[in-house]
Amino acid sequence: MIKLCVFDFDSTLMDGETIDILADAYNMGDEVKKITHEAMNGKLDFFESLNKRVSLLKGMPYEKALEVGRSLPLMQGSFELVEFLKSKNILSVVFSGGFYEGINPAMEKLGISLGFANFLHYKDSKLTGLVGGEMMFLNSKGLMLQKLKKLLNLKNDEVMCVGDGANDVAMFEESGLKIAFCAKELLKSKANVCIDTKDLKEVIKVLK
Repeated sequence: MIKLCVFDFDSTLMDGETIDILADAYNMGDEVKKITHEAMNGKLDFFESLNKRVSLLKGMPYEKALEVGRSLPLMQGSFELVEFLKSKNILSVVFSGGFYEGINPAMEKLGISLGFANFLHYKDSKLTGLVGGEMMFLNSKGLMLQKLKKLLNLKNDEVMCVGDGANDVAMFEESGLKIAFCAKELLKSKANVCIDTKDLKEVIKVLK
């Protein structure tokens, strides 16, 4: 019986990568996307790649970053899946290697009350190119899930995770039901369910 569902955010609950969308809005898209692609395929250290990408946003007005965060497109089927989980008394939580500036507006829309991510540091209303938070490292999602399981007194088989990239491997290792959603090959190899249709309603079929 599943009691907790942990979602990755970028390219899972949200249709795209927050850092890439921010970079596009600041005319740094091509450079950042190249680093994102390598990081999500496990070819770059996540911590280093995150810092490198955020550094390219230095000088961006913070209000512009918030504006981008408020307008991120949610994945098809996200509302339906979250509602289904609520109907089954399954707690939904978001773990994002991205930013609170992106996950907070999305969680409000979806009715999810708990999430963990990183903060874009800003000073004098502009991004400094620095970042900090709970999801900075490749193993951050796994460590956070360990804490949540202990807090909620849950076993692995009471937990499901839905993700797409290399930094989701750590949380998969702490979970019973591991769903790779339109995922990179590295994560697919760690999953027990792979969904290649870009619609989160497909997850509902797995749970029924």
